[in-house]
Amino acid sequence: MPVISFKARLSTPDPSAKIKSDSIITLAKEASAQLPSRGTVMVKGTINNRRFQVAIEPDGQANHWFGIKKATRENIGVTVGDTLTIEVEPTKTWPEPTVPVDLQQTLAADAEAQARWLNITPMARWEWIRWLETVKLAETRKVRPAKLCSMLKSGKRRPCCFNRAIFTPPRNIDLL
Repeated sequence: MPVISFKARLSTPDPSAKIKSDSIITLAKEASAQLPSRGTVMVKGTINNRRFQVAIEPDGQANHWFGIKKATRENIGVTVGDTLTIEVEPTKTWPEPTVPVDLQQTLAADAEAQARWLNITPMARWEWIRWLETVKLAETRKVRPAKLCSMLKSGKRRPCCFNRAIFTPPRNIDLL
């Protein structure tokens, strides 16, 4: 895919969005439309000529965004309100996701599920974690790790039956 270039303002997230980052980049609509998926897309690129790689998450309104850590902002020399020059290129290389503690514990207690988890691609693991975390009710979230393990053991390699374009809090980036 070609490189997608755009400018974006570094902003603070809407407090109701439950975003764990204190600053975000929302892709320009034209840039988001050029991505290969309305769901999560792994990209590599540059912010003000500094290299990074991040999973860009959907906002539920046909657009994408990602968070930037304070240390990364300081390293780049930018503050909230600054307009940044960004270039991204979708990549098929997915790093290992950070596995939530409750899922780590559930997998550790089930050798078959753990083996199947290790036998899927990093991209599939990202999708499972996204499925795990995109719930509305706390009660649902509590039962999802066990359900995830059950589905893995039944042969499912990816979660099904959920809208991959719904809002997902963006993950923070680190520079490469």
